[in-house]
Amino acid sequence: MLVELFAHWELSATDQAALLGLSAQSRSTVARYRRGEPLADNADLLARAGHLLGIHKALRILFPHDRDLAYRWVSAPNRRFGGATPLEVMKRYGYEGILAVRRYLDFERGR
Repeated sequence: MLVELFAHWELSATDQAALLGLSAQSRSTVARYRRGEPLADNADLLARAGHLLGIHKALRILFPHDRDLAYRWVSAPNRRFGGATPLEVMKRYGYEGILAVRRYLDFERGR
């Protein structure tokens, strides 16, 4: 499911590795996941995956009639993040960036 999400978000292998907390040289690990190998039993990796899927779920709830917008949202500049894209925030701040994006979306969902 996570691999499909990355495809919808049109992320490079380097961006995928960054979001999963892997080094840029870990593209082969990302490729194994794309081939269907399960995620490693690593608490950080599994937590990141869970939050990324939570971001996806929140976007689908916020934009139920516009899947394209839901998928583009992570790559669009957002004034909540000082004009940076949510993807930039997640890559720049790692796990904390992922949490910040998820908290923002959860807040917006609850309005």
